[in-house]
Amino acid sequence: NNDTEDEERLWRDLIMERVTKSADACLTAINIMTSPNMPKAVYIEDVIERVIQHTKFHLQNTLYPQYDPVYRVDPHGGGVLSSKAKRAKCSTHKQRVIVMLYNKVCDIVSSLSELLEIQLLTDTTILQVSSMGITPFFVENVSELQLCAIKLVTAVSNF
Repeated sequence: NNDTEDEERLWRDLIMERVTKSADACLTAINIMTSPNMPKAVYIEDVIERVIQHTKFHLQNTLYPQYDPVYRVDPHGGGVLSSKAKRAKCSTHKQRVIVMLYNKVCDIVSSLSELLEIQLLTDTTILQVSSMGITPFFVENVSELQLCAIKLVTAVSNF
């Protein structure tokens, strides 16, 4: 039993390390694109789309379930609880790596709003960005992300 728990913990640590590195790569790419006086060749549409896909995926599958229990899926298939009951049972303790990922995602969302002011994006990309900017307002306990999302939604509306 202890071997299984240790193996699970090591596996989880490896996954979170990779997720953190991928968030760092996204943040690096978006920081380069939002730097002053960058040439047009830097704004690669595929990179921008992948940053958005990565961010949306980890918001929906990693961060929202950690911060708002309504977004959690019961792995044991337990009974259906109301959202109030789920929130009442929730603990507020977060792993350090989850908090770091949350902060990086907030930075990415904020930088995406800056990118919208610099570079013209395709309609499909704008749709992805706008859905990413609106969703945080339906999630509890993500106030910093909601502030970044306000900035993003404002940039989309000015687009």
